[in-house]
Amino acid sequence: MTEAALRLTDAAATPRDRGLDAARRWLVPVAALGCLHPAVGSATALFAGVALALVGLNGYEAQTRDWAKGLLAASVVGLGAGLDLQAVAAVGATGAALAVGSILTCLVVGRFFGRALRVDGTTGLLVTVGTAICGGSAIAAVAPTVRARGHQITAALGTVFLLNAVALVLFPWLGSFLGLSDEQFGLWAAIAIHDTSSVVGAAMTHGERALEIATTVKLARALWIVPLTLLLAWRTRRATSDGEPIRTARPWFIVGFVVVALAVTFVPALRPAGAVVGSVARRLLVVALFLVGASLSRPALRAVGARPFLQGVALWAVISVLSLGGILVLV
Repeated sequence: MTEAALRLTDAAATPRDRGLDAARRWLVPVAALGCLHPAVGSATALFAGVALALVGLNGYEAQTRDWAKGLLAASVVGLGAGLDLQAVAAVGATGAALAVGSILTCLVVGRFFGRALRVDGTTGLLVTVGTAICGGSAIAAVAPTVRARGHQITAALGTVFLLNAVALVLFPWLGSFLGLSDEQFGLWAAIAIHDTSSVVGAAMTHGERALEIATTVKLARALWIVPLTLLLAWRTRRATSDGEPIRTARPWFIVGFVVVALAVTFVPALRPAGAVVGSVARRLLVVALFLVGASLSRPALRAVGARPFLQGVALWAVISVLSLGGILVLV
């Protein structure tokens, strides 16, 4: 189109069109910066991004995908600064056994439910990993490794975030109703609730001892992001399509996660800086989740359907019941 034609097109544009173009240029960047505010939670950021995408106000759809991938990887590395490996090592045999047992059970049962409900493989894997380890952080770590698409990440994150909100209300009530001790409730919250923030929020309502146990066991559970992500990277690279290897992202950010965690754990002078880095990483993760939501398209979101959510609910129910039964027997 010639310059003259472009000027005629601009002149013919209505004020409403020009306002919409301006909104498409500025709304996503401004909203992304707004997600840095501590009052904005992960779920709020994700669904705000989805809303902007669905009403056609993301003028940077292609760029937001790349920005989201970069921020997800950087956030995972930074989260390692908030992980005290010595505290993880102190969880005790019972907590460690419950964490490992729940993760393995979740991976098996999640695969079964995913196939039974005919959830696409990548989405089902993300829902399973998010339930098995630590919710949004695990999904963020695994997604680049398996080349997950925006709508698959959003389906998994949306499921996990919604169940986290339910757990934050339901678990304290169930703990009181069942008469669980602080130790029992702390273990149950750490094993059966997805995200660390919801684990902490639920456990602190039951007492200081419950909070201490829940936080420590949850850290031990979160550390399983590392071997699982490396295993998935290896497995995905072995997969083939039409006889040709599938190119997958190498999870170098997981190496960064481990290195940062080791540095902060064994160099005490770095711990204050590590706390700051961990806090910044959590904020960056919120921004990344907003960008994931903003990069969606309507056809992609429609393709997700309700099946990933049903998989997440069924898997969560099974893990919650089995882990509670194990805790009541062992503790």
